Amino acid sequence: LGDSSRPAMADSFEEGLDELDGELQELLTANEALLCENQLFESYLERVAPQVLLSDDEPGAGPRGAKKPQAAKRMLTAEQKHELALQEVEEVRDRIEATKTTSEKLLDGLRAQMEECDLRIAEIKKEAYEFKRDIVVGAENFRTGKTAAEKVVRYMEDKQRTKDAAIEKLRLKNQTLKAQIQKIEQQLQLKEEMGEVLHVIDFDQLKIENQQYLEKIEERNSELLRLKLSTGNTVQTLNTLKRKLRNLTTESEWLKHEIAQRNEAIAKITDEISKVELEKKHAEQFNRKLKHETGGENNMPQVLDYVAQKAELYELEKEIKNWERKVEIAEIDNGRRRGTAKAASRGY
Repeated sequence: LGDSSRPAMADSFEEGLDELDGELQELLTANEALLCENQLFESYLERVAPQVLLSDDEPGAGPRGAKKPQAAKRMLTAEQKHELALQEVEEVRDRIEATKTTSEKLLDGLRAQMEECDLRIAEIKKEAYEFKRDIVVGAENFRTGKTAAEKVVRYMEDKQRTKDAAIEKLRLKNQTLKAQIQKIEQQLQLKEEMGEVLHVIDFDQLKIENQQYLEKIEERNSELLRLKLSTGNTVQTLNTLKRKLRNLTTESEWLKHEIAQRNEAIAKITDEISKVELEKKHAEQFNRKLKHETGGENNMPQVLDYVAQKAELYELEKEIKNWERKVEIAEIDNGRRRGTAKAASRGY
């Protein structure tokens, strides 16, 4: 072959490859379609006649197409294929609906469990707060710092009675619901016997109404949870204010006791001041009397009398100075106590 014929052969070879590639793609597409049909037919046979598939899978039966050559020649028409496809579509839809119903029931159950868990968590938090309020803080002795055992026992007994009451309430509610379910089942059975079976539309209507009621119940539960949280915050604030009031009351009692003691001390100091003033007055009178008696006599007093009177006068002056110092200290203490009493009265 010459060099001029080689390009023509290369072009024809490439065209042949393109044709083969196109035929291969067509065969692959047809093969995929046949595989889809086989899967559809096998699904149909598994549902309608599974024994056919079991007989094909027995040992020694050979390939499915080789066992019964007459059956291999049987071809389904387009109408039969269409009928089988419609049946499989209906079956798949039924499975989807069943799965959807099961999923909705499971979702409702999980949602109910979550709501129950949220309510239980809120109740546990509330009980923990009440225990801390009534036992850890409320039952603690102000002087010793220990928790009163009788208050703990009384708290536990009250909680046990509350739980028993709740159990009894739930038991009665359960009995009522069982009675309602039994009554509804009897009514449904009576309607079925009388031929008044609900249609699909009625079930759909009931389902819609049930969904609406469930949404309302969920809204009410959310509102109830919000109110419970708000009540908990209010109770916490109230307990804080009660604790502050209790502390202020204790401080007020202490201040009253302190004021009473200070008033008693002031009364004693005032009484002592009066006694000192009286003694001072008597001493001054006695001193004047001595001066008068000394000035009225013509004779000079004796030296011993003068020394004795001087010593007595020195002792009296010393005693007067001591009492004046005591009076001054008492007046300072009295002023300080009055200032404390006025500050305490202004605090109230």
